[in-house]
Amino acid sequence: MVPIVTPQPVLRNKYIPRETKLLKLEGKSPDEPVKPAELRLAAMDFLARREHSRAELLEKLGRRFEKTQLEPVLDALADEGLQSDKRFAESFVRHRALRGYGPVRIRQELRQRGVSDSDVAQAFESNAINWLDILGDVVDRKYDAPPADLKEKARRQRFLQYRGFSHDQIRDVLE
Repeated sequence: MVPIVTPQPVLRNKYIPRETKLLKLEGKSPDEPVKPAELRLAAMDFLARREHSRAELLEKLGRRFEKTQLEPVLDALADEGLQSDKRFAESFVRHRALRGYGPVRIRQELRQRGVSDSDVAQAFESNAINWLDILGDVVDRKYDAPPADLKEKARRQRFLQYRGFSHDQIRDVLE
């Protein structure tokens, strides 16, 4: 009787453990300096997936590299136009608005990601989003009927405030 041998599964790129993909420093001693090309490659890996703010890149890359080495690399990426806080802010505002979040929450999240207030304001101006339409869509998706009583209306207002809409916007849509 011949034993049945099952083949080993083929590991594709997405199944390789994250540590193997991200840490390209294996085999190096900790005292050996990191080349700027390796720093640039690591930053480009993050930027290839999605836009990042400068502060996000500094924080993520700072886990693996010295922050003093990262500054010149991030400056070079910004000078070449490969990393832009303005572009990140515009993309982030558009994405979060389409997901049903309001301007208050989006501004707060951009500040947490280290984007300047001027870039945030410019991102909101360039997108020209009608927040009442988005708020109406959120209410329509979440609720089928108008609130039955004041308790239910207050619950809805709290939810919409959590989503980042102002009191005036909520009042206009719920009344």
